[in-house]
Amino acid sequence: MTGGGVENLAFETPCSDSGQRCHAGPARAGAGAGAPAEPGPCPEEGPCGWGHCTPRALQICNNSEGYLAAYSLLAVFQGIVVNGLINISISTIEKRYELNSSLTGLISASYDIAFCLLSLFVSYFGERGHKPRWLAFSAFMLGLGSLVFSLPHFSSGKYQYGSKIEDTCQTAETTFANATCSASTNSPLRKYLYVFILGQLLLGVGGTPLYTLGTAFIDDSVPKHKSSLYIGVGYAMSLLGPAIGYVLGGQLLKVYIDIQIPKSTKVDQDDPRWLGAWWIGFLACFFAIWLLIIPFSCFPRHLPGTAKIQAERISETHDDGGQVLVQTNNIGQNFKDFPMALLILLRNPVLMSLIIASSSEALVATGFATFLPKFIENQFGKSSSFSATLGGLVLIPGAALGQVISGVLVSKCKMDCKGIIKFMISTCSVALILNTVFLFAKCGNEPFAGVSETYNGTGTLYNLTAPCNANCRCLRSIYYPVCGSDEVQYFSPCFAGCASYIFNNMKKTYHNCSCIGKPKRENGSEDFLYEAVPGKCPTQCKFLPLFLTFFFFAVVFTFMATTPTTVAILRCVPDKQRSFALGVQLVFLRLLGTIPGPILFGVAIDKSCTLWDINECETKGVCWVYDNERMAYLLMGISAACKIVTIIFVVMAVYFYKPPRLTKALPRKTPEKISVIRM
Repeated sequence: MTGGGVENLAFETPCSDSGQRCHAGPARAGAGAGAPAEPGPCPEEGPCGWGHCTPRALQICNNSEGYLAAYSLLAVFQGIVVNGLINISISTIEKRYELNSSLTGLISASYDIAFCLLSLFVSYFGERGHKPRWLAFSAFMLGLGSLVFSLPHFSSGKYQYGSKIEDTCQTAETTFANATCSASTNSPLRKYLYVFILGQLLLGVGGTPLYTLGTAFIDDSVPKHKSSLYIGVGYAMSLLGPAIGYVLGGQLLKVYIDIQIPKSTKVDQDDPRWLGAWWIGFLACFFAIWLLIIPFSCFPRHLPGTAKIQAERISETHDDGGQVLVQTNNIGQNFKDFPMALLILLRNPVLMSLIIASSSEALVATGFATFLPKFIENQFGKSSSFSATLGGLVLIPGAALGQVISGVLVSKCKMDCKGIIKFMISTCSVALILNTVFLFAKCGNEPFAGVSETYNGTGTLYNLTAPCNANCRCLRSIYYPVCGSDEVQYFSPCFAGCASYIFNNMKKTYHNCSCIGKPKRENGSEDFLYEAVPGKCPTQCKFLPLFLTFFFFAVVFTFMATTPTTVAILRCVPDKQRSFALGVQLVFLRLLGTIPGPILFGVAIDKSCTLWDINECETKGVCWVYDNERMAYLLMGISAACKIVTIIFVVMAVYFYKPPRLTKALPRKTPEKISVIRM
């Protein structure tokens, strides 16, 4: 290394240590540069191991496939915890620690807050550092975050449940345990809110290197035409995490929160007081993720063959002068270069167009990931659990398939940067066309007493109380829909006027219902040995298979743009700023996409509400009944608008992109001085 600067592992350029030259050649600076026929081995392309301990068995994994396997496992576990277990456990945490939805929303947002704050700095400082060790740090923080998130269970004592609430019509003298307004909000359990936020912040710190430095390391280590395939596989594997998290979390919620059910009670899963063992999954992931520290800590700074791959690679950097500026001034060597490095990226019109396009797609993707189960539940009259399963079966395989297909196509066709961006235009256009499924695969609302029709001619619309249930002292905060023998849905057995229930073959049926009219089907009286059964009335709408088919392919084509976007971003920026460019993209992705996406979709869905929960304190809560057609039109409008924005900015990226001139070649300049900044 020339000059008298102090060597620093975190900011060392590849192959600059030990005083040896790595003849990677200047080919990456421009297409006109000639590379040496056989570049010398890079001293940092060492064996897999720890210092002098390099077991021969470990060298089997010292390649891009071994790294991809470790990267995929870490991405899977990150998805299990962040996008799976937390999402499915949040309602249980709300009840257990007496938190309202705004506070649990703060818990959910804490991950993105930490990610946004750190993404730029981690991707900037880690660009020239030991990327696999950054991934080891990522595994450490993800495991620690999982552990911290589970700690409130061990310090909050045994779960204390209240008295059981009857769901049938009671006499006027009967009182309920929670029928009075309680304005107290100073529960001692609320102090655990800060522990959950800390856990999410740690998870955000751990997730930051994974999709910036981890992805860039894949691109460093494989030939250019294979990069999209490897990144696509890695991204597809990361989507298994949420699926596994939902399945695992759902099964664990069937286990009582304190494992053993107290003998003094008969609480079961159908009881509203039941809380599941949400904490077990976090504890298991803590141990599993920390085991991944081992493989990441043994990878060398660069995998064998990296120098040759770098030497043979032709630069496709957008020709706006950024590459020249970065190389001639060695931008990125220390912290004082940070503003200039960021400005170079922000002034790259191709990069910014791709970032805005991907943020628009992320807004739609996270919105549907959050609310697709609710849409299916309300449109097609399915239970919440079945709707969540259907949503997962459509979103997860569709997204994974889209990313793998696009990765394979880009790799096999050996597309250049401009070809990749044009490919994105076609996939986004097809997704926009498939988005019209909301126009024809929608359903009207089924009859609902007190909402869409009166109680057999008594009462008024949008009023659940009628003369037939006026003396039942029913609670609007307890939504337990039943279907009457008159094929009308009722808010709860109490609002249906049902005074009794029996269990017949483990199935609960309600009787003596004063609000339910005569059965609409009079033939076969044995079909009506009941007056009401739990659950919504079967819908007459048959569009569910059609909707799921179209929406599945819409998801496939939407995610076919994800991997190409990442590859195009890595191609269109200066070589030494690729990790930093991914960091910038992910900040915008969260600020413009994943954070506002669920909020915007939630507001749109709330606009279609026709019946709100009003509790005993006259406080508006959740929405119980929606206008199905209005919901479908609003969601389609948001989705179509975002996809049009995506297409516009991808077209702009094609227009702005200028490939580097063939005669332009810049030799790499060895830094004369490298500042001392420790990782």
